[in-house]
Amino acid sequence: MALQMTKKPHGSWSSAEVSDFLQGKGLSETVVRVFKEHKIEGRHLLKMTQQDLTDMGIKAVGEQKDILQLLKALQDQTQRNQEKVFNDPIHGHIELHPLMVKIIDTPQFQRLRYIKQLGGAYYVFPGAAHNRFEHSIGVGHLAGELVETLQKKQPELDITDKDVLCIKIAGLCHDLGHGPFSHMFDRHFIPKKRPDIKWKHEQASVAMFDHLLNENALRPEFERFELMEEDTVFIKEQIAGLMAKDSSGWPYKGRPESKSFLYEIVANKRNGIDVDKWDYFARDCYCLGIPNNFDMKRYMKFARVIPVNDRKQICTRDKEVANLYEMFHTRSSLHRSAYQHKTTKVIELMVCEALVKADDHLLFPGKDRPMKMSEAIYDMHAYTRLTDYVFHQILLSTEPELEESRKLLQAVERRELYKCIGQTQPSIEISKQTPVLAQEIISSLDEDDLGDLPRITVDDILVDVTTFDYGKGDKNPIDFMSFYTKDDPHQATKVGKHQVSQMLPQRFKEQHIRVYCKKRDQRSLQAAWKYFTRWCEKQTPNKGEESDDGPIASTPYGTPYGTPFKDSPDRLKADFSDPNERQNLPPKAKRQCLFPH
Repeated sequence: MALQMTKKPHGSWSSAEVSDFLQGKGLSETVVRVFKEHKIEGRHLLKMTQQDLTDMGIKAVGEQKDILQLLKALQDQTQRNQEKVFNDPIHGHIELHPLMVKIIDTPQFQRLRYIKQLGGAYYVFPGAAHNRFEHSIGVGHLAGELVETLQKKQPELDITDKDVLCIKIAGLCHDLGHGPFSHMFDRHFIPKKRPDIKWKHEQASVAMFDHLLNENALRPEFERFELMEEDTVFIKEQIAGLMAKDSSGWPYKGRPESKSFLYEIVANKRNGIDVDKWDYFARDCYCLGIPNNFDMKRYMKFARVIPVNDRKQICTRDKEVANLYEMFHTRSSLHRSAYQHKTTKVIELMVCEALVKADDHLLFPGKDRPMKMSEAIYDMHAYTRLTDYVFHQILLSTEPELEESRKLLQAVERRELYKCIGQTQPSIEISKQTPVLAQEIISSLDEDDLGDLPRITVDDILVDVTTFDYGKGDKNPIDFMSFYTKDDPHQATKVGKHQVSQMLPQRFKEQHIRVYCKKRDQRSLQAAWKYFTRWCEKQTPNKGEESDDGPIASTPYGTPYGTPFKDSPDRLKADFSDPNERQNLPPKAKRQCLFPH
């Protein structure tokens, strides 16, 4: 009888079935009778506490312990039965907690299926077709792997099962707030449409998380797994960082300072070593066809929590420092090769321009009224409907007011992109806004210097300032990491760069200034290149003089002509609309462009 009942969900057991189950497990007739008298059904079992047993009249400590252990085993078995297995190309077969499955099966999470992980890079790298959906599942899995490793290795840390579940959910939900084309939306579109605000997708992730819980009535489900208000606060703090700006004392509310290390798993604000990066390094490299030399599993094997300046931090073995430098080198390589690729950037800039022009003409149903894209970031009803689909919504439209946006997206699909006429690197950081730089470039050349070349205006060029770093600005992120030695695993120490290798970077941040020309005819491109090279020359100080922003290299490279101007200044006057001239140009388009001073 008991064996037959266990095939039925215990939550639907009747009082008689509960009594039969207890009897089948060898509990005393007295206990079985008490459960019958109080008409305890299956739906009551998971919430039963020691106090409940005492109130029912079962006061013997031994009997209480046996019953609670039995109910805990029943709960664990039920949870395992409700877990789902996902076959992931990066992490293999992974099991997800039933509460995570319920979160996944909501419109707010499913929305991530329709947002490309790498935005415009898909138009450059055909393999970059993965979405925020699978990345989020991967981060939730890795978050669990790391925290469970610490839980097993260091039981003195008092990491509870609730802590583990909260961290898994935070990893799963950390990207709920991404907009169309991922970072293009919050780094380009919103600053152009809402320059008055400072908004990041993490803010929307927290708002979307609350919206997801409310719209899908999941708060009772959270309570069923004993996750209360402080736990949801903890989850949101991991996603967005500090919820309130309080510099005094311990700033977080979800967990006490004794568990400070838990905030370093999903989004590590201290040194950037977290499971979010581990997943996107592995997943992006896999889809892009770029090698990934960082071994996340090895890092987990050596991860250990140690007090550092009276606050517990996740540390690793001193010999793992080279592995961490590989991690940050992988990050740098991905940015250079894919994320900030010049064609990826121009596609995202063109898509952004199309969305900016379409913003006043596309409305999404909000809670109280229709919302524009730039307004939807504060209305999760509207934001839920905002995905990469907006690209095709514009592309397939027929409304005349969307014509300019439509033409831009058609140009992207036909590969009629703005041309990158050159790129240069300033010696120190440039703080000027891109419109200011564009105006400087156009003002650097007199009309007389153009000869018979067409005049270029500010509206004809785009300037993009791209920053490359190791994730901590101009600082070395390893300086914010602590290590331990084999002989003393309880003492944290630092490992200096000079102790690792003399071939490591001397600088950890640089900028690239790229200039794109919207006109595609050869003479306009030649004119734009002349503006840009003259501007570069003017930025280079003469005889010890210093410019306002410091010297800029006066040899921009990456022009569409390769190296056509290195022979003599007269080459600047060549008519590249003439096919005979064009066929003399070098075949490579990315050689360094040299020109006389």
